[in-house]
Amino acid sequence: MNKKILNIAKLIRLAFIKRNALSTYRFGEKVLKDKYFINGDIKNKAQKESVVKRTDVINYLLNFFDTPTYLEIGVRNPDHNYNKVTCKQKYGVDPGLEFGSNPVKFKMTSDVFFEKLSSGDILGKEVKFDVIFIDGLHLADQVERDISNSLKHLSENGFIVLHDCNPPTEFHASETYDYMLSPSQGAWNGTTWKAFAKYRKDLNVHSCCIDTDWGIGIISKTTKLVNVSKVVNPYFEYFIMSENRKETLGLVDFETFCKMINENIHKDIK
Repeated sequence: MNKKILNIAKLIRLAFIKRNALSTYRFGEKVLKDKYFINGDIKNKAQKESVVKRTDVINYLLNFFDTPTYLEIGVRNPDHNYNKVTCKQKYGVDPGLEFGSNPVKFKMTSDVFFEKLSSGDILGKEVKFDVIFIDGLHLADQVERDISNSLKHLSENGFIVLHDCNPPTEFHASETYDYMLSPSQGAWNGTTWKAFAKYRKDLNVHSCCIDTDWGIGIISKTTKLVNVSKVVNPYFEYFIMSENRKETLGLVDFETFCKMINENIHKDIK
């Protein structure tokens, strides 16, 4: 190939590079001006700047028990929450798909864990947990199973705590975690809210959602919280939830939650 042809090839290659760079720039500019991306960015910052985090809520509830037993479903990196939980008797469950070293006691899925727990293969059938934190796979069917199984192994006055119950936009509530090029910018609450909303209509439990840190759901068998939801949303559509967010999720701020707990928690909890 002569020198003239090589030069032409180089010019063509440079033209393609410039064209791709220009297209990328224009796409990025469009994203920056898009109202959904702008709103997603605002919502992400608000949640990341939450003063009260899930660890604060968990430790607050554990303080009501003399010798509490704690269970965390979906530990991932223990430095994010598990290691900050103040409890001598605590257990973690995680299959290790998202954190290679996975330094938990029970390296398995929550379904397998509860099956073994119920059969007495691990810990013992008589074991009851005072606080169970659910932060595993953020899909409604899995979260619903985790809640159901947790209720069977929760102490009478115990609490279930759930993360990611209040997705700020429909993009955060996607069923697909891998789709990163969206206004949620990689933040993913999944469809956890659907499972929690279902239990918000259950007359056999009490529940509420603390409006902080992506929505911290609380479920109790005995401690009265927010009245059950009467919102009609049989197909769990996001826009209906969003329009009736406060009642659907039983939203309260942390101060109101603490007041409810102190007023309604059973005096014989210890």
